Amino acid sequence: MNRVNRLLAVTAILFATTDVALSQVAIVDGDTFDLHGVRIRLNGIDAPEFGQHCGSWDCGADALDALEHLILSGPVICENLGDDGYGRVIARCAVEGKDIGAAMVSSGLAYAFVKYSEDYVAVEAAARQSGIGLWQDDFQRPWDFRAEKWASAEQEAPDGCPIKGNISDNGQIYHAPWSPWYKKTRINEAKGERWFCSEAEAVAAGWRAPRWR
Repeated sequence: MNRVNRLLAVTAILFATTDVALSQVAIVDGDTFDLHGVRIRLNGIDAPEFGQHCGSWDCGADALDALEHLILSGPVICENLGDDGYGRVIARCAVEGKDIGAAMVSSGLAYAFVKYSEDYVAVEAAARQSGIGLWQDDFQRPWDFRAEKWASAEQEAPDGCPIKGNISDNGQIYHAPWSPWYKKTRINEAKGERWFCSEAEAVAAGWRAPRWR
């Protein structure tokens, strides 16, 4: 049983911290972060990918900054809701009693991810009514952004498997087609680098997604 599964087996409360130091957290994007070595995907929201732009606005970077600010602003409690099959724990998290997912959606920096949960539909409606953040215009949704990047990369990748498994000083890192470093990453199979057909396959082989902050 791996470390994440051992944690899941112990308690429904994944983390209850009295304080979060910068050294203990790594932000992946506006809805995913690493805390104490465990990758957490916030339940019920989908934020722009790091590297995604909304017109001239770097919405992906702003979403990442907002999540980092929330995580570092006080004690964090995360409730385990299960494993998503990509090496991430799905969790509902709060900081000083404030629901982090709701805060991201209400500030217009994430969408309610109704494909998996309707928890934040009402929060999203209020943000849309206010016309803030992502609701200033009809920007491309993160799931459509990922699908578009995937479809394009899939046509050029060997055997239609577009995820790049790179080996660097930071370890074995995989880059999905929406990664801002995707086009710059070259695969050298002689070094042990390889292509993957899915994120789940990459995670199972020991690769991890990049951390941007």
